[in-house]
Amino acid sequence: MTVLVAPKVLSDHRVRDFKMLIDGKWEAGTSHSIERVAPSHGVLVSRYPAGTKADAERAIAAARKAFDNGAWPRMTASERANVLLKAADLIAARAEELAYLDAIEAGKPISQVRGEIAGSVDIWRYAASLARNLHGESYNTLGDGTLGVVLREAIGVVSIITPWNFPFLIVGQKLPFALAAGCTTVVKPSELTSGSTLVLGEILQEAGVPNGVVNIVTGTGAEVGAIMTSHPHVDMVSFTGSTGVGKLTMTNAAQTLKKVSLELGGKNPQIVFPDADLDAFIDAAVFGAYFNAGECCNAGSRLILHKDIASDVVRRVAELAKHVKVGDPLDPTTQVGAIITPQHLEKIGGYLAGARDSGARIAHGGETLDFGMGQFMAPTILEAVTPGMAVAREEVFGPVLSVLTFETTAEAIEIANSIDYGLSAGVWSRDFDTCLTIGRKVRAGTVWMNTFMDGTPELPFGGYKQSGLGRELGRHAVEDYTETKTLNMHVGGRTNWWMPQK
Repeated sequence: MTVLVAPKVLSDHRVRDFKMLIDGKWEAGTSHSIERVAPSHGVLVSRYPAGTKADAERAIAAARKAFDNGAWPRMTASERANVLLKAADLIAARAEELAYLDAIEAGKPISQVRGEIAGSVDIWRYAASLARNLHGESYNTLGDGTLGVVLREAIGVVSIITPWNFPFLIVGQKLPFALAAGCTTVVKPSELTSGSTLVLGEILQEAGVPNGVVNIVTGTGAEVGAIMTSHPHVDMVSFTGSTGVGKLTMTNAAQTLKKVSLELGGKNPQIVFPDADLDAFIDAAVFGAYFNAGECCNAGSRLILHKDIASDVVRRVAELAKHVKVGDPLDPTTQVGAIITPQHLEKIGGYLAGARDSGARIAHGGETLDFGMGQFMAPTILEAVTPGMAVAREEVFGPVLSVLTFETTAEAIEIANSIDYGLSAGVWSRDFDTCLTIGRKVRAGTVWMNTFMDGTPELPFGGYKQSGLGRELGRHAVEDYTETKTLNMHVGGRTNWWMPQK
């Protein structure tokens, strides 16, 4: 049985109306509104303007003007850093407001979102430190007549497009680094979860970000995102979302050869050997699979278990999964909240049906949960999964854990690498040789050893293969938003290429 936390009726609830931010002004837009219904409570919670192509073009023009003629790219690094630090303080001061918005709009447990807001504050402060450390290179070793200097300059206007599953955290993995480099931006949050990003716009204005440097346009990908990824006045696109939309983004950006940073899907394995600390692993397996209701590109959605321990591990994971609390995201004890939309819940159910038809068995869960409001699903475990099944290869993006087995290290690596994704992975063994072997041979951007889904701003994040291009976070994160320029300086006389005949 799953522990249920029934959503309470929102007796004091009020619908919040938002506006877009374009060139320092808050605008209602020229089209209809987008209405967001809470996935947990089934009531209207937010309205945003349905941005149009014209709105996006005005935002791009504002960002272009702010970059070409404005103060932000010309400030000293310390001045930009001070603004980012003030923004971090203001985010911390409004943390509860931001956490409520993400919880009610995305269905995320509020205790989890509070941690994400705190993590985002840390990222903004880290980005501020990188602003002051951004530098180029000099070469004084090229001969007496040559001095080489390599500059790092802000790349220009950046389109930032973020998903619904981590509305505030993911914009924090992009925007502060672009600002630290001196770029100007147009931000499009998901039309399902725009509230916290719009509050961030208010925060950045109060922190001292000049008009036009951060523009926020709400709306759909087809109407707003398409022009943000193809417009000739945009120099770079930073996108987080599905691999399918990432490919479309890359196609659009190719029209003007923009720089593209993509953080896309994942189907992340946890490989477990018989000598692992199974007590620690069981907790990590449940956390990795059901954190954020599995709506997480980093979810540990594949368990690759040694055959000698597979049945025992499945039993123990299922037993712990029974104690996971599912339901009201506004209850601080809830661990798994709502599924983002009814359509997405139906999609998850389709994967389960396909897996059963292919021979997989449900070891735990598998059912939707009816609270009389919203859409919820029980934590689910599928065993007898084989590598060729869709549920083992494709991103389900729900609280579904697929269990596969192996006998040799080589077989485990082969199973891990057999899919199109390569975002992250985990390995569990007390033998460090085993951990290093897996870590070096599994093709993934992050490999956790005897832990799962840990992270700090100092460590780069991104994927191999169809999990994306580029890296976020880490000490080079600001550099991703720059161009390098070589200054080749000649000192003294220069030999003519054409010498007149004597």
